[in-house]
Amino acid sequence: MRIGSPSSSSSSSGCSRFWSSALRSKRLMSPAEKAARESSDLGLSRRLGVLDLVLLGIGASIGAGIFVVTGTVARDAGPGVTISFILAGASCVINALCYAELATRFPAVVGGAYLYAYTAFNELTAFLVFGQLMLDYHIGAASIARSLASYLINILELFPVFKDNIPKWIGHGEDIGDVLSINVLAPILLVLLTFILCRGVQESSVVNSLMTVTKIIIVIIVIFAGAFEVDVSNWSPFAPNGLKAIFTGATVVFFAYVGFDAVANSAEESKRPQRDLPIGIIGSLLICIALYIGVCLVITGMVPYNLLGEDAPLAEAFSSKGLKFVSILISVGAVAGLTTTLLVGLYVQSRLYLGLGRDGLLPLVFAKVHSKYHTPVHSQIWVGLVASVLAGLFNVHVLSHILSVGTLTGYSVVSACVVVLRWKDKTNSQVSSSAEREGIICLIAVALCGFASGLLYRYDASFIFLILALVIAVGASAALVFRQVYADAPGFSCPGVPLLPNICIFFNMFLFAQLHHEAWVRFVILCVVMVGVYAIYGQYHANPSAEENVYQRALEEEAL
Repeated sequence: MRIGSPSSSSSSSGCSRFWSSALRSKRLMSPAEKAARESSDLGLSRRLGVLDLVLLGIGASIGAGIFVVTGTVARDAGPGVTISFILAGASCVINALCYAELATRFPAVVGGAYLYAYTAFNELTAFLVFGQLMLDYHIGAASIARSLASYLINILELFPVFKDNIPKWIGHGEDIGDVLSINVLAPILLVLLTFILCRGVQESSVVNSLMTVTKIIIVIIVIFAGAFEVDVSNWSPFAPNGLKAIFTGATVVFFAYVGFDAVANSAEESKRPQRDLPIGIIGSLLICIALYIGVCLVITGMVPYNLLGEDAPLAEAFSSKGLKFVSILISVGAVAGLTTTLLVGLYVQSRLYLGLGRDGLLPLVFAKVHSKYHTPVHSQIWVGLVASVLAGLFNVHVLSHILSVGTLTGYSVVSACVVVLRWKDKTNSQVSSSAEREGIICLIAVALCGFASGLLYRYDASFIFLILALVIAVGASAALVFRQVYADAPGFSCPGVPLLPNICIFFNMFLFAQLHHEAWVRFVILCVVMVGVYAIYGQYHANPSAEENVYQRALEEEAL
């Protein structure tokens, strides 16, 4: 008999430990644990009402893009861009329904997609989701900060005393080579917003509400002012480049709605999360859809779609009609929009870091909550510091083509979590491992078919292959319908489970296939890096069953 070497035994033991840690999942909280947590003063402060949550979602979703992306997509889709926004909005509504159900299942704590993945799947999946989301958030915050600085300088240059007298390195960015770009104003803005967020959720909510209301009022003024300049003949032909241009436009404008998921990360600071979170998530999204459709109808009715400008189409459209004061309002609205988007983005990042710090997947310093302000000060300062360094020293705009990976990953995982959590109740019973394994395979099949369909559509492959991918996805969905047993959701219930979540997964992965190929490379590389970080640190420090970290199951009577 040959005895194995110590090194091979140690390697086997290390792999066994890694997988046993990686496959751990977080259990749901019992009623007694829930009551103990709510009576504790260690958490965040519950100060956000339903109106605060709605404005939070709108603030995160509508930035300066409403004044730009509507026109740029209209150049290709024509007046049919309105249909593009309706289709993208409908897809986001389904995603929002999934978020709303899970937000009412976990109304006690922060975490969002990371928390849902930790409970429905396992620790490693949750950590990978966090990594993909966080890279998007960090780069996005830095990019928005630079755009905000540039817009502020543009407004200052409207005054003769400042025109052509402000150096580029102050706000527009002074490029040094291909990577470095000095910008002084962007980090200053980030420090200011970080300070507001550290002071308390009530203070930051007031700032967000004021800026968001200002932004909404300006958009409504723009819509009404433009409505009197609409020439209905400009809406014909409605789809000059066919249906494909409209569908392609829908894949582009989908990301204009991104942000409603920020509401789910405010669960621990909501006064009545069971009732208010679904309203905040879905209500903010419906308002955004209405505003986008209004702007689309106005801009395509004012100017023929083929004459729209590229950089500032809406502002140029009003200037061509002699309404230059509206162009100034648009600049103010863009500043308000970028400010709220940046503020909410920084807020969400800190809450995600707080969740991982509590779970031990990151150092404990991220889990600390200020005793007076009831905010995760250390997490907030770290988030602001990373964004300030990126915004102040680097031309992060060149990285925009690798963004949205985290968003689509998070949305797809959340949809899958809805299905999985309907299979099992982790505080009472478990589905059989074989049934769960079969269900997971079906969900993966739907995701792969969505990605394959996106590739086939992108590269104009034979229609037969596209039909084949759709047939496989339908078959996997049918297996989920007829071979799995689903319980009723304890709070808000997403309708049509598992079909609606499957549609979400399919379409999200379809969009994933439309991203730049460097975004796919970024996804793979970051996953490898995050697995390495987990293997070195996370698996040894994570404690999903710690008493203060356990997440609660929503009770039906809380909704009353």
